[in-house]
Amino acid sequence: MSLLKKKILYVENGIGYGGAIICLRHLVRHLDRNRFEPLVVTGRTSPDYQAIANEARWQYIPDRHFDNVSLRRRLAKQAWLNKVPSLHFISKQLLARGDDLFNFLPFFLRLLWVAKCFRADLIHANNEPFCNRAALLVAKVLQIPCICHIRGGDHEGSQLMQWTYSLPDHFISVSHWVAKSLQENLHIAANKISVVYDGIALEKLNIYADGTQFRDAYHVANDDFAVGLVGLLIPWKGQVLFLEAAKLLRSKIPCLKMLIIGGTPDDCIAYEALLRQRVKDEHLTEMIIFTGHISSMETVYNGLDVVLSASTQPEPLGTVVIEAMAMGRPIIAPNHGGAAEMIRHDETGLLFDPGDIQSLANAIEKLCCSKSLRVKLGENARSAALKSFAVEDHVRHIQNIYQQLLG
Repeated sequence: MSLLKKKILYVENGIGYGGAIICLRHLVRHLDRNRFEPLVVTGRTSPDYQAIANEARWQYIPDRHFDNVSLRRRLAKQAWLNKVPSLHFISKQLLARGDDLFNFLPFFLRLLWVAKCFRADLIHANNEPFCNRAALLVAKVLQIPCICHIRGGDHEGSQLMQWTYSLPDHFISVSHWVAKSLQENLHIAANKISVVYDGIALEKLNIYADGTQFRDAYHVANDDFAVGLVGLLIPWKGQVLFLEAAKLLRSKIPCLKMLIIGGTPDDCIAYEALLRQRVKDEHLTEMIIFTGHISSMETVYNGLDVVLSASTQPEPLGTVVIEAMAMGRPIIAPNHGGAAEMIRHDETGLLFDPGDIQSLANAIEKLCCSKSLRVKLGENARSAALKSFAVEDHVRHIQNIYQQLLG
């Protein structure tokens, strides 16, 4: 490789501040600055995104001027429109063209200008190809390699979405489950896919963080049994399943506190309102606690008796699984996707049947009844995480991929 640093342009177009951007920040922080110079572009801005500027060059390029998602939802509720197929089709096409004209095109042009000024050698898209098609097309225009980090497992959709998977030169898959899906559903060659588990700076995690700070902040008593569902408030993360399990458990575990921990993307504000209304209507206000987004998670993990992932769709490899295991916390997760790949049932955590309320409730009750099991699972999880999720290994694998593509 040339002695000159290679310039890597990272593009993050996720729906909100969650696992994808957190993992990207871990990568950029530990990138070998003698070999690579990063620039991170995000389509959203908030204090958490702005903090990237403390670690690398960062630029905000808004990726949404026209809220086609909300308009699509409103139109979907119009019964009269759905009864007329031609009008329904025309309305969808108008929204799609509006998205192209007011969202995609301005983002693409600004990103192209930024990439040219930066003189990028490679573009690393941090999310699926469809939401990052502008970044991938910029790479094609500039004739530079592009990588797409695949963090999702839904590989079915429109022809446009399928076409976007032909654009990347290489794919980084966060789990073997995702890699298998890419090969089986999209017929992507195995040699174009590298499986690299997300990494975290294990040595910087404060495994002795004072969890009582978190409990005190949300009025969770010392003798309460606290279960936390960690993740963005989006429907497939399983908050509804969580509420249903709470209803089954309230008579069995009187001291139970069920905490919903995570921020709400702009697209899902109505979903959060629906969840809060259900809590009121079903008389769960004494048990269910909404915390919103929390930046420093160590006190959260140590303040919970059990960490929960309840995604109703297979999740590639949730950050909550990695962080909870690294913190040595007992974790419950659905028996599908990346969680099933990483957690050994009854050894490093508990797995429940996906979408099954009773199975989830049974797992929570099992851990509530056995402190020794919680301790054993936490200790085993910590040992497994140290072997699988070191950020140094993660960065080394990705830098090797850069080097191969850049020659």
